[in-house]
Amino acid sequence: MRVSVIRKNIKFTPDSKRVVARYFINGDERTKQMVIRIMTLDDKQVLETLEQTLREFARRHRNISAIFLRHCEKIREVIENMQIDYDTLSLDRKMLIGSYCTMEYAIESAAIFNPSIIEDFDQTGLEAGEKRVIISFRATGEGHISSIVFRRGILDRDNNLQVMKIGHHIDKAEIIHKSFFNKERFLLKLSEMHTQDKYITQIMQDLPDEFEYAVLKNIVNTALNDPSIREERRMALNEIIWLAKSFYDLEFKHDSDITERVIFPISDSESRGIEDARFVRFTDDDGSSRVMATYTAYNGHTILPKLISTEDFYTFRVMPLHGAGAQNKNLALFPRKIKGKYAMLARIDGVNNYIMYSDRVTQWNTPILLQEPRYTWEFTQIGNCGSPLWTEEGWLVITHGVGTMRRYCIGASLLDLDDPSKEIGRLTEPLLSPLEDEREGYVPNVVYSCGAIIHNNSLILPYAVSDYSSTYAVVDMAELIDALKKSK
Repeated sequence: MRVSVIRKNIKFTPDSKRVVARYFINGDERTKQMVIRIMTLDDKQVLETLEQTLREFARRHRNISAIFLRHCEKIREVIENMQIDYDTLSLDRKMLIGSYCTMEYAIESAAIFNPSIIEDFDQTGLEAGEKRVIISFRATGEGHISSIVFRRGILDRDNNLQVMKIGHHIDKAEIIHKSFFNKERFLLKLSEMHTQDKYITQIMQDLPDEFEYAVLKNIVNTALNDPSIREERRMALNEIIWLAKSFYDLEFKHDSDITERVIFPISDSESRGIEDARFVRFTDDDGSSRVMATYTAYNGHTILPKLISTEDFYTFRVMPLHGAGAQNKNLALFPRKIKGKYAMLARIDGVNNYIMYSDRVTQWNTPILLQEPRYTWEFTQIGNCGSPLWTEEGWLVITHGVGTMRRYCIGASLLDLDDPSKEIGRLTEPLLSPLEDEREGYVPNVVYSCGAIIHNNSLILPYAVSDYSSTYAVVDMAELIDALKKSK
């Protein structure tokens, strides 16, 4: 049974004008030579060069002088190793050095895709039938490095979306790293990352049950300074530090608009990008709510599933997910507990959909096979397109399937409310397939979503168009549920 889909005439496209001031370094030796050249300038030359730089770039960034000082501080050790007294350097000279350690990065110059949508915390001042929403996107720039960006909008009674104006500056958050770790859980996650045991044992055996990050870092750095170190040991030691730096908090300034906040790769485990965040408004048993998202951190050779949570979109807590089920990509959290336990969808083997339950939102084990590819348009793999949606008839799961020519289509399934390991129905045909004008892009023949909501008895389904741009569609819920119930 084919379900009617209304595609809305709105498009989110990459904007190369949206830039962030990013730390830039060309290695210690070239940095030393750069500092030497700056030190030959007299105070007047320093001021003239700095003022010219500020004239050209200050309007493009909020408080760029503070960014320059922060980036200069990052190479303080390099400067001091040159027998230069860092503390006696003038503020202008530090800012100038920092400007040479800074580059602009266009965060969404290549693509803005894989959207998810949630209800905003603030629903005041709206007309009947309206809903304020926050949409997240995977933004991709040079080198295919991905980050998370946001838009805010209002859905009206006809499900038309009015998108709020975008802010002028991009604001990177202050980063606060975790200081203490539980040794048992830390070792377990290293094992799940397939870090070689013999190198883990050598580093971790003398650490107490609760250890400080600084102590771990000193031990690892001492081992890395061994000139005879083998490459496989170096990689294992780096992975230990990558994991430790994967726990952190992000704090954005309160004078930034949500469209100006970018969650940019911070830790080494994310150095190649933050992929496919699936945001969900989670309501706990006591009625309190927060926004959480699973996403995939990637450093070029290791995938690390992570969880991010916030109660206000100013402060975010980031941490890795643990357990045999916290593998691969495509994890999506249910919006509430089921029989007192957290529930999660996953595609741990890259092909099939699984479901897991846990007492802790960061610990996932014992995945249960939920869905296997059944129809030709999903023979390659089936996965979720975001967190399940509660309906009176069951949990609505928007899925994706991959068929011939690696074409991605969007489908839908209905799961039992009390026992979502039971599938009530699954559409035999795609809910959404790439139209002719949606087939061209960074990755052709793909429609994909990371999260939908229900509004005015309609499914509001944002989706990416061939990994380049994004739009959204509307589906009548009564028609969709009827089709799902008849499909079994």
